[in-house]
Amino acid sequence: MKIGITCYPTYGGSGVVATELGKILALRGHEIHFISYAMPSRLNSFVENIFYHEVEINNYPLFDFPLYSIALASKMVEVAKFNDIELIHAHYAIPHATSAFLAREILRYENKRNKDIKVITTLHGTDITLVGLEPSFLPTMKFSIEKSDGVTAVSQFLKDKTLSNYKINKEIEVIPNFIDTKKYRRLTKEENCIFTKKLASDTEKVLIHTSNFRPVKRVQDVIQIFAKVKEKIPARLILIGDGPERSDCERLCRELNIFDSVKFMGKQDSIIELLSIADLFIIPSQTESFGLAALEAMSCEVPVISTSVGGLPELNLHNETGYIAEIGDIDRMAKYAIELLSNEKKYKIFSKNARERAMEFEETKIVPVYEAFYEKILNGK
Repeated sequence: MKIGITCYPTYGGSGVVATELGKILALRGHEIHFISYAMPSRLNSFVENIFYHEVEINNYPLFDFPLYSIALASKMVEVAKFNDIELIHAHYAIPHATSAFLAREILRYENKRNKDIKVITTLHGTDITLVGLEPSFLPTMKFSIEKSDGVTAVSQFLKDKTLSNYKINKEIEVIPNFIDTKKYRRLTKEENCIFTKKLASDTEKVLIHTSNFRPVKRVQDVIQIFAKVKEKIPARLILIGDGPERSDCERLCRELNIFDSVKFMGKQDSIIELLSIADLFIIPSQTESFGLAALEAMSCEVPVISTSVGGLPELNLHNETGYIAEIGDIDRMAKYAIELLSNEKKYKIFSKNARERAMEFEETKIVPVYEAFYEKILNGK
């Protein structure tokens, strides 16, 4: 198949999943064309059958804001015409699904192809639960989803939310996020000694969190939980990522007198190395459609403490791979963390369960589901 993939090229989960999917599909013999305003962050090495097409955005004094949606649609048309693209896979509905619809209509109008290009939209989370609900976006969002030839969601929660919030009259297939468990595995001390020596001593437990530091991630809750854990157990906290809440988080650490025990790592590519020294992953989000960061931790044998929102309970099994609690229940999450970190026998069981659970989302199991879905849509079934 010849497939166009459009996504946000940044560190967010939707861009990561889209890029990894394209790389695996290319290795399986498909021709993949990424269409975006910048090179996807995970597309950092040469892969045969992968091509990148940059969306050029021109600024004119007449326009207060760049017209990315239109520029993206035009680039999709160009790539489809000159590379005989069969389908466009739009990751994150806004504005990608809308641009893909427009591109399909332009190609149909120009009558340059024997058959219509197919449009598949994958819903990832905040495009449905937050951004798309804005009155200025909602009608376009609903229209773009319903006019897609195929729609997938990364969790049952997100599918249900889409159908209820937008009154969508469209079949949505749940295809969860995936992971390369051969790559995401716990490294030994010999493989990873540089991080072990610099970030924590052998007597300290390591709690870890990774996100884009937006309010919805509730990173301040992570810090509050850690402060309570540190009262009972020698521990360190590693915070990976950056964003609008980072300065406030640093201030909170100073107020709680724990700043010296907290490492703000910023954006990192060495996620596996950092997860390999972690004892517990904390993800107290206000909303989370799937929880890709938690899956990465679980694949590295790190149990998870999470909220009971969105798709997290579908991934993190309570009292098996970790624990779940209500949003903002810092005391309960801290209690769970202390209990697990204080019970070596239970911890080993949870750690093993986390890895086994992650293997259920192995890319070799999930990517063929996407391939089958592509075939289904291309054959008009």
